[in-house]
Amino acid sequence: MSTELLEAPATKSTDNEENHFAHYAEAAKVTESYVMGNPIEALCGKIFVPHRDPKKYPVCPECREIMDALFLSGE
Repeated sequence: MSTELLEAPATKSTDNEENHFAHYAEAAKVTESYVMGNPIEALCGKIFVPHRDPKKYPVCPECREIMDALFLSGE
C-alpha cells in the first residue's frame, strides 16, 4: 500500500468555500476516485470527489498544516 499523498481539488460540496482549495489525500484513493467517481477523505477530513486540476487552486491550509507536521516528524 502506498503512503504517497496527492493534491486534489475538492468538488461537489455544499460548502462553497472548500471548493476553492486543493486537498491532500492518499495517492491510490485519488486515482481510484478519478476513475470510479467515489468520494474520498482529505487529510483535513473533508469528503470530496476530485475532478479538476489541483494546480489551479491554493492548498487547503488544514491539509498543508498536517502535511508539514508529518514531514517534520519524519526527519
